[in-house]
Amino acid sequence: MPSLKTYRLRIRSVQSTQKITKAMKMVAAAKLRRAQEQAMAARPYAEAMDKILASLGASFKGGTGPRLLAGTGSDKVHLLIVATADRGLCGGFNSTIVREARRNIRALLAEGKTVKIMCVGRKGRDQLRRDFGNHIVETITDLGRPRLSFGDAQKVTTRVMEMFAAGEFDIASVVFNRFKSAMTQIVTRQQIIPPPAPEVAETAAPAPTSATVGGAVYEFEPDEGEILADLLPRNLTVQIFRVLLENAASFYGSQMTAMDNASRNAGEVIKKLTLQMNRSRQASITKELIEIISGAEAV
Repeated sequence: MPSLKTYRLRIRSVQSTQKITKAMKMVAAAKLRRAQEQAMAARPYAEAMDKILASLGASFKGGTGPRLLAGTGSDKVHLLIVATADRGLCGGFNSTIVREARRNIRALLAEGKTVKIMCVGRKGRDQLRRDFGNHIVETITDLGRPRLSFGDAQKVTTRVMEMFAAGEFDIASVVFNRFKSAMTQIVTRQQIIPPPAPEVAETAAPAPTSATVGGAVYEFEPDEGEILADLLPRNLTVQIFRVLLENAASFYGSQMTAMDNASRNAGEVIKKLTLQMNRSRQASITKELIEIISGAEAV
């Protein structure tokens, strides 16, 4: 049986750990509010922009129009952007994203596709490196320091655009966690190049200065090519920025929940160790009393 000193050292160690987990929970809760507000504010703009370009993309199928909008006409090479965090201690946040990425990678490989992986965050790279290390072509880390900004999304967009311009892939998708609540995050895969066609859409041949899709008429002024050349890269950056914001909110929500559970578990361990220590001390006192009484009776 461990000595009383051993029990005291264990209790102090767990108490120190509990202080750290409580502090991390408070920090995550403070950061969660701002991250949640930013993610919610970005959703309407990103979703509306994505719908417009998806509708436009339906009118440019068949190799016509900008490549970012219409695609390359092939789906042989897929780029999978796995967006995780650089740090751990956040429950299953990183694991759920990597699990979904693995499922998608295996499904694409089974279909005979070529898969390239871009890891945004150290944890995704570390977990995928063992099974799919030869598929990882790029790793981007240290985003959001000291605060997540639009420039962080532009770093990712610049690299993706360079790869697409070089013809290194046909379709790009991103895997991330969409924030729902502090306790719930929804793992999501979103195709960003080319924008996926709407489920129900009535397409018509594009005119030089307008496009009619699903009953909506889009007019381009001054020039269709000039506007799309600026709008398409901007939309890609907006979508990636939204992914980073959703991930940030999900990370802090998952970390807050994980640290709360860790603090509670530490409290349970402290109670258990204290009970064991008291029992050990009581047994020691009882043993000493028996020895004293036995010695007195022997005299």
